[in-house]
Amino acid sequence: MQAARTAGLSYADLPRLIGLQLGDEKHVTSATSTLDVIWVLYDRVLRIDPSLAADPDRDRFLLSKGHGPMAYYAVLAAKGFLTEDDLRSFGLYESRLGQHPDRNRAPGVELSSGSLGHGLGVALGLALGLGLRASPARVFCLVGDAELEEGSNHEAIAYAGRTGLDRLVCVVVDNRSSSLGWPGGLTSRFAIEGWSTATVDGRDHDGLERAFKAEHPRRPHAVVAEVEPKS
Repeated sequence: MQAARTAGLSYADLPRLIGLQLGDEKHVTSATSTLDVIWVLYDRVLRIDPSLAADPDRDRFLLSKGHGPMAYYAVLAAKGFLTEDDLRSFGLYESRLGQHPDRNRAPGVELSSGSLGHGLGVALGLALGLGLRASPARVFCLVGDAELEEGSNHEAIAYAGRTGLDRLVCVVVDNRSSSLGWPGGLTSRFAIEGWSTATVDGRDHDGLERAFKAEHPRRPHAVVAEVEPKS
């Protein structure tokens, strides 16, 4: 029998929910760097919950940085998409929750990810498709700062800016893991291509909410969330 889902939990429950997931400790820092960003999106911004999971006009969240999904799974559990038993089975052979998210197995997951560099291009295509059918849905894609060194992201950033794809929001979690760095800062990479931009403390929930909800008519929006990874 399926265990009861865990909707109604709070931010304070997330460390415990992450702690239920064992076997991929090497990616804990990668996961926890995204924790506050994902929580604020699901708690304050996205038009999505388990009752809307099949609604064609729901907002979409794509975790391109899929190699450390424990925080993502914890938030999905807190919001009722997953159960605590799902979390305890993390990484096991029969589990719905792999060390990379699988949209065909994990409820609430919109993108099978983990191979870095693909998420933003998928998000761009999804946003274009939603626009063609005049859906009100928005697409939020979370990438890592080092992931932006992939060439596919350069192409996606340029195309989205040129076409004014205002239903697309790219959230960059910047924990300074990029090997090459970004002269002029990460926001300049987006701004020069015509994006609206915001830089915010990635642990400041109110600041994140304001950045996500900022108006950006006829332009895609990039939010750079600067974080010190939690140990």
